[in-house]
Amino acid sequence: MTEINCFKAYDVRGQVPEELNEDIAYRIARAYVEFLSPTQIAVCRDIRASSNTLSRAIIKALTDAGVHVFDIGIGGTEFVYFATFHKNLDGGIMVTASHNPPAHNGMKLVREQSKPISENTGLKEIQTLAEQNNFPKTSQPGMVKELDLMPDYIEHLLSYIETKNLNALKIVVNAGNGCAGPIIDLLEPHLPFQFIKLHHKPDGSFPNGVPNPMLEKNRRVTIDGIRDSGADMGIAWDGDFDRCFFFDEDGRFIDGYYVVGLLAQTFLSKSQGERIVHDPRLTWNTLEIIENNGGLPIQSRSGHSFIKQTMRRNDAIYGGETSAHHYFREFSYADSGMIPWLIVTELMCQRKLPLSALVDERMVLFPTSGEINRKVDDSAEVLARIEKSYIRHALRVHHVDGLSMEFSDWRFNVRASNTEPLLRLNVETRSNEGLMLTQTKQLLEVIGGEPG
Repeated sequence: MTEINCFKAYDVRGQVPEELNEDIAYRIARAYVEFLSPTQIAVCRDIRASSNTLSRAIIKALTDAGVHVFDIGIGGTEFVYFATFHKNLDGGIMVTASHNPPAHNGMKLVREQSKPISENTGLKEIQTLAEQNNFPKTSQPGMVKELDLMPDYIEHLLSYIETKNLNALKIVVNAGNGCAGPIIDLLEPHLPFQFIKLHHKPDGSFPNGVPNPMLEKNRRVTIDGIRDSGADMGIAWDGDFDRCFFFDEDGRFIDGYYVVGLLAQTFLSKSQGERIVHDPRLTWNTLEIIENNGGLPIQSRSGHSFIKQTMRRNDAIYGGETSAHHYFREFSYADSGMIPWLIVTELMCQRKLPLSALVDERMVLFPTSGEINRKVDDSAEVLARIEKSYIRHALRVHHVDGLSMEFSDWRFNVRASNTEPLLRLNVETRSNEGLMLTQTKQLLEVIGGEPG
């Protein structure tokens, strides 16, 4: 039995061809069929150089196993989510490595209704089956059909807003040479916006750097674009655009935490009493907004598979993570990087306010450190050391996801990453930026390690 080491907590991801190649992709797809027993599957791919060959290997594996395949072409991860729930398919496979370097690629797997297959919902079993590489022969191969769902997808995206509410905003859009650019082009005729397009053309070599706006160095081009053009706002995406990132009219990066509160408030203004799911990293702003607007907050462990499970279990209308993942009930509880900015732009137009005015007050009320990463040798030991250092004065301690500790006027969460060998720290206070800076500095001293 050959070990396959590209399986992660939420998906498959690795360097091509050393960790992921056509043979491994074929075996993983065959294992997926053995695990799921599907009849019809959607396959989508991003624009990386290796995505075509990996996609062909996956489609061959599926058809060899007797599965009928809908090849929906090139798109972002949410396109395979959409295809799966929109066409009532048994599942979908997305070929992407999101914001990883160009030499990497991966696979994201879902089952019916776009339910994720992750470490806790079948990915380990699929890994075992792929490593065993012992698949039954089928007498009747499956068929492949190319399917153009883009018009339906664009129509669905536009259903979240009333275009009559929109004004002529000027918006900088930075696709990072990933898959978002063509979607903006298709939305453009339906919207009154002027788009200033940066790194717009899809290019799997990522000539302008890996598309990951979480990295500060990657934000400069968007910021400069806003300031040079006098734009009303900026939006940037990662490679498969399952996350979107906001910049206000001054080029200031808006932490995803405040966007969660903004979207929660927007949904509750239309439908009170709804449940909103949030992660434990930063919470006070989100909780206050939800409770003040007649909603019910539900806390979930971080990570898309956990958030989606919690949303589905509670029939939540919206869920948001500080990592810029946003989830929607009408999108089969899945995450989208297109729906959030459409909703935010409509809100700006309706309230006749710039993005800064929509978030400024909340940023003052609940200043945050932003997520800070540290490489450490032993995450469990560091978490235990932090808890021992702070337990005496803590009012509340939670272990829903890593370690969360609350005090009268500040709180923090520190958790081990599910995808990288890092500890991630978030600190927030009540209207006290100085305290936030002080406590963040002290916590980093306790954590030690190196910047990640």
